[in-house]
Amino acid sequence: MELINQLVSSLDVSEDQAKGGAGLIFSYAKEKLGGDFSQVTDAIPEATNLIDKAPSEGGSLGGMLGGVASTIGGSLGDAGGLMSLAGGFSKLGLDSGLIGKFVPIILSFVQGKAGDGVKNLLAGVLKI
Repeated sequence: MELINQLVSSLDVSEDQAKGGAGLIFSYAKEKLGGDFSQVTDAIPEATNLIDKAPSEGGSLGGMLGGVASTIGGSLGDAGGLMSLAGGFSKLGLDSGLIGKFVPIILSFVQGKAGDGVKNLLAGVLKI
């Protein structure tokens, strides 16, 4: 898949790490976007497969933290979500600092495949 090749070549990560990291980010976006995530999967059908490659353990706790934090509001909600991604990235053997490098590559890929509307939809929930 083109996105995975971009992540591997740009970030010097393995194919499995690229798939897992992208899956975590798409999973997080799916959780935040709800039904609107279908716009992403319509344009990038592989996103669903990548979500399946994301580490499953601990994601629900991180999601709960993000959910609790988002009910409190503002940037704390984002921090809770990022904490859940950091745990997943750690399980992949990746530094949490790479989250900030995965996101722009994914957004650029989505923009190229689906245009500004879907890219902006994702960007709205993937602020780092």
